[in-house]
Amino acid sequence: MIWFRTIKERQNEAYAMRGFNGLPTSVIINLIATGCPELILGALRKRVVVVDAVPAELDLGRMRGRNNSARLSELVAVGLIEITALGDDAAKSFAELIIGPALETLDDGEAATIAFAAEHAGPALIDERKAIRICAERFPGLCTGSTVDFLLHVEVRKKLDQETLAIAVFNALQNGRMRVLPHHQGQIVNLIGRERAVQCQSLPKSARSLAKPPIATLF
Repeated sequence: MIWFRTIKERQNEAYAMRGFNGLPTSVIINLIATGCPELILGALRKRVVVVDAVPAELDLGRMRGRNNSARLSELVAVGLIEITALGDDAAKSFAELIIGPALETLDDGEAATIAFAAEHAGPALIDERKAIRICAERFPGLCTGSTVDFLLHVEVRKKLDQETLAIAVFNALQNGRMRVLPHHQGQIVNLIGRERAVQCQSLPKSARSLAKPPIATLF
């Protein structure tokens, strides 16, 4: 399927990285999975905000031997990420996003991130298709971006050389199982290279097939 970007999506890409960035659980996991979150966060000249529902979700992974909760605490301790709470209006939006049929509700981290961004008129970074759809339906004026937008931000590209960035993105794909939206897939394959791309099960099969070299023939 060909993914055509709408005007709204192009506007989101232009504005999603301004002011502050609200990060849900999945984006934090991807960021930590890069292996160099300090470099990436240090390159950005803006607030990076995590609502307190996110560390609560990460704490659940601690019992399964995952260290994302501890790594987030380290990033908070050095001032690279700010933990915040929802205000009254955002709390109401949060409740509406988590209560109801499964097809129309979100996990706590995603819901809290969207509710906070909506209250403060700032961008939210979300990767899940359902979250993107619900956000667009309920908050049509809200700017959104993805982990890929975050990792490929112009300031990050200035800070990290091409190979370091390629390894960071590859790590996020392999270790964080980062989702890549269709309009970013070609860019990601070009960045990490064919050999790495075919190893990434989190990339759709169509993107991995694009990464494979053409079959040689005798004619």
